[in-house]
Amino acid sequence: MPPFLKASLLAGAFSILATLAHAQEGEAPAEGAPEEQTVETPKGPTRISNPVAEFTGVDKITGRIITFDVYINETVQFGALQVTPRVCYSRPDTEEPKTDSFVEVDEITLDRKIRRIFTGYMLAESPGLNAVEHPVYDVWLKSCKQKSEVPAPEAAKTN
Repeated sequence: MPPFLKASLLAGAFSILATLAHAQEGEAPAEGAPEEQTVETPKGPTRISNPVAEFTGVDKITGRIITFDVYINETVQFGALQVTPRVCYSRPDTEEPKTDSFVEVDEITLDRKIRRIFTGYMLAESPGLNAVEHPVYDVWLKSCKQKSEVPAPEAAKTN
């Protein structure tokens, strides 16, 4: 790079730094200094909170594959597993697909005890990444939905 170009770039950089320093001190920028530009930072992805998580489960003994809906903070039993989604997020159709749900999965053991076997996020776009792999049952997140054909659970009645 030619020396005169280097000097010009350095002078421009120092001018910008001086303008920023004056702006921080509340002073007006010097004459001839470039005007301050405001740059809008892009908003992050829009996250939609959904009331229903849709799961797919496989019973390895019978070969049965089933899709089932679970409302947030409700528990559904699939075989010996109890699946409870706590949140289910998705993005609008105009953005890159990303669907995730924070899920708790418990196993009912043969001596009728409940044992937590999974707590964490499941990603619908990568079902093999965080699916529950049990010796008999596999469960993974398929999608998040606003509505379900399954009736919503009744709210707890207060006296």
